[in-house]
Parts: sequence; structure tokens; C-alpha cells
Amino acid sequence: MPDLPTSKPVLAGKAVLQGETIRLEALPEGHLLHVMGTTTSEELAAHLAAAGVEDSSVRPAGYRQWFIAGSEQLAGSQERALADALAGRAFISDQSHGRIRIRISGSSAARMLNRGTAVDLHPANFPEGSSAMTLFGHISVQLTRLGMEDFELIVLRSFAESLYEELETLAAAMSELIGTLPSPAEQPLK
Repeated sequence: MPDLPTSKPVLAGKAVLQGETIRLEALPEGHLLHVMGTTTSEELAAHLAAAGVEDSSVRPAGYRQWFIAGSEQLAGSQERALADALAGRAFISDQSHGRIRIRISGSSAARMLNRGTAVDLHPANFPEGSSAMTLFGHISVQLTRLGMEDFELIVLRSFAESLYEELETLAAAMSELIGTLPSPAEQPLK
């Protein structure tokens, strides 16, 4: 009998990049479900709790579409319970094997992301909980604001390493730039 392929985390060898104003990390390859149908974010959250999937978050992914993301793998019974609860209203497609989550946080996170995407990340226009399908450079991503200085990118597995390396380069460049700028107290008034 031939050996079956084993799942290897695509960003397993990538170290967390931590600076004073930026943190870049690959998140665990837990679960990522794509939900399509006539439901709401609130109903999905309630169904998650009923299915015993408390450590997940619901993100809008387009018209009548959501991603349910979490760091733990789901048991088959949990996914079936969620599918049963949504029967007749929505469908679930497990994307856990095909997409990777990357977190960028820190006071320079939005400024770094602005170098690669056209989404206006000002908190007034893209508040906490907002999510958008966009491009980062040439790579399609789902961008979500998790907190004031906390973002997550969901990317297709085949592009994850390339995106992570691009983000590492940007983070390093931002750190160098930040280190060379005078503090606001040292800047001359105009």
C-alpha cells in the first residue's frame, strides 16, 4: 500500500519576528471553514458555541460568506454539528488544508501593511472586526483587523511562504526606518 502524504505545516520553520513596534508570526494551522449562505455573523457565533467550538472567530468574507478561524483542529463531530445546525441555510467548506494564517501586530503594523495593500487601514474606515479580500503586492489575501494594532492575513497555502518572506523583508525595513527616525521630541517644529 502506498504511503499517504502527510501534512507538513508550510511555515513551520519560520521564526517569530519581534521588534519594538512590529511582530510577525505564522499562526497554527488549526481550522478555517468557509461558510456560504443565508445566515449572520451572530447566528454563526451562536452555532459555534452550541457545537463546542468556542475558540474560533467569525470574519466576513464577502456577500453571504464568512470564514470561521481558530488555532485548534476541529473534531469531525464538531464540524458535523455545525453543518447540521446550518442545514438548509448555509454550506460549509473546510479550507484548513489550503489556507494559512499570518498575524502582524504592533504600533507599526498598519503602516507596514499600507506598503503592500490599497485597503485604507485607518481605524475609522477599517475598525476592529473588519475584513476585506484584497491584494498584498500580487498575492490575494483576506485581511482582518483583530485589534487596534493587530491584523491577520489569510493566504492560499501555495503563496504563504512567499508572502511571509515579503512581510519579513518589510518588517526588517520598517525596523531600520523606525530606528533612524528622530523621536517626535527631537523633530524641529515647522
